Amino acid sequence: MYTIPELQQLVEAAINRVEYPKQPSNLYEPIRYIMRLGGKRIRPVLLLLSSELFNPDVTIAIEAALAIETFHNFTLIHDDIMDNAPLRRGQDTVHIKWGVNNAILSGDVMMVEANKHLTLLNTEVLKDALNCFNSTAQGVCEGQQLDMEFEQREDVSIDEYINMIRLKTAVLLGGSMKLGAIVAGASTADASLLYDFGENFGIAFQLQDDILDVYGDPLKFGKQVGGDIISNKQTFLLLKLKELANPDDLKLLEQQSYNTDYPSKIEFITALYSQYKIRELAVTEMKHILEIAFTSLEKVSIETAKKTKLTELATSLINREH
Repeated sequence: MYTIPELQQLVEAAINRVEYPKQPSNLYEPIRYIMRLGGKRIRPVLLLLSSELFNPDVTIAIEAALAIETFHNFTLIHDDIMDNAPLRRGQDTVHIKWGVNNAILSGDVMMVEANKHLTLLNTEVLKDALNCFNSTAQGVCEGQQLDMEFEQREDVSIDEYINMIRLKTAVLLGGSMKLGAIVAGASTADASLLYDFGENFGIAFQLQDDILDVYGDPLKFGKQVGGDIISNKQTFLLLKLKELANPDDLKLLEQQSYNTDYPSKIEFITALYSQYKIRELAVTEMKHILEIAFTSLEKVSIETAKKTKLTELATSLINREH
């Protein structure tokens, strides 16, 4: 049984072994660049952990893990373009270094590369693996589209928001785990339960991110605390506040959306969150969804001891401070 750091090292080594063509360099160099920028490699590690539940030989799932990580980084390239983001993991984003057109095309090729990794899987599981991967990838794109549309709407409901983060963030975690189970020969029922665990865990993970954006330690969070407030992003916290606030506070809240004095804006809205106990409500919702996730994991027909690493990793990610 591998430890989490050992699985991360396996993923890093596999990424470093991948050889992309040298030419055209402006097509392939951006791929090498973003794939080696680092990160926790959460999705491929979850995939390998899921595979290991049913087959101790995790090497059978390495190509699937590479497919998921390649796809994930492809979405980051395109997301950064859409968000006009200058930095990714503390480094210049691909479109800043190579230009938007090159970044789009490199991202497109990464989707092809992800599928090439999948074609190296055992033919007995290939069809189910492709179906799982394609369904997951489509869901992520749907989530990104909804996220963009929500920026233009003032009537987004909490249910709509939860569905958006389910698609944009959570289905990739669920899909990673289901794919790992499929590659290892798990039953359809167990693969589906792992998907349910991953999806609900992913929703809880994003809700925790919403909370940390307001209440995280600036020295540990890794990005500006209050960034969601500054950009008027419709998070669970803001939507819950709009649901509960009285008319006078709602009017004040609306006025804050135009406030360019960011420290005072963050202070004012955070005070409203405290007044309406929004943080406590968000934590309660996050814990409720996490409980649903762990209920699915408990039903997977594998002895409890084998699930320990998965449980510990999920718990550590939810309890993170950044």
